[in-house]
Amino acid sequence: MIRLGYRQLAAVAMLAMALAACRSAPATRFYTLVAPASTEVAPAGGPAGAAFQFELLPVSVPAQVDQPPLVVRQGEQGVAVLQGERWIAPLGDEVRSALSADLTRDFNAQDVSGLPSGGKSVVRIKLDVRRFDSMPGSYALIDAAWSVRPLKGGDPLACTSHISEPVGSGFDALVQGHQRAIARLAGQIGAAAGALAAGNKAVCPPG
Repeated sequence: MIRLGYRQLAAVAMLAMALAACRSAPATRFYTLVAPASTEVAPAGGPAGAAFQFELLPVSVPAQVDQPPLVVRQGEQGVAVLQGERWIAPLGDEVRSALSADLTRDFNAQDVSGLPSGGKSVVRIKLDVRRFDSMPGSYALIDAAWSVRPLKGGDPLACTSHISEPVGSGFDALVQGHQRAIARLAGQIGAAAGALAAGNKAVCPPG
C-alpha cells in the first residue's frame, strides 16, 4: 500500500478543491449588440438605393456602464453589475459596430472610416451616448446626442435621440431590446446622413 506524506496529502486535497471549484463555477455568457445578418427589421426610412459613404467616429458611452459586465437597474436607485453576463467587446466599440452594420444594411451605405473615399461624398458621424439604461423585463433605453457633417463642405446637423424599447424577461431579451434601439437610432441618423450626402436639407427627428 502506498503511504502519502503530509505534504502530499495536502497537495492532493488542494487539487481536489480546485477541481471542485472549477466544476461548480457558473459559465460566463457573452453578448453582442450587432444583430445577426439575417435579422428582419422594419424599414429605417431611407429611400431605396440612396447609397452614401460615411465615416463613423469612436462612440462614447457613460462611465457607469463602460465596463465588461452588463450593468442593469434594480428599482429606482439600485444597480447590479453582472459578472457572469458580459459584452464581447468594450461597450463603445459594440455600439459603434452595431450602428455601422445597421447603416450599411438599411441604407445601402458604406463605412469608409480610415479608408480613401475615392472622390465620393462622405459624411462624418459622431455619436455620444448619454444614457444606456437596462431594466430586465421592462425596457432598454438609449439617450444620445449625434451630429452629421459633410466632409466636402456644408452645414453640420446636430440632434438628440431618446429611444426606449420594451423588453421581456431574461438577458437575451434585454440585449435584443438594445439592438432594436440602435437600429431605430441608425434609422434617424441614416436619414439625415443620406440627405446631407445628396446635398439636400436634413432635419432632426421629432421629439
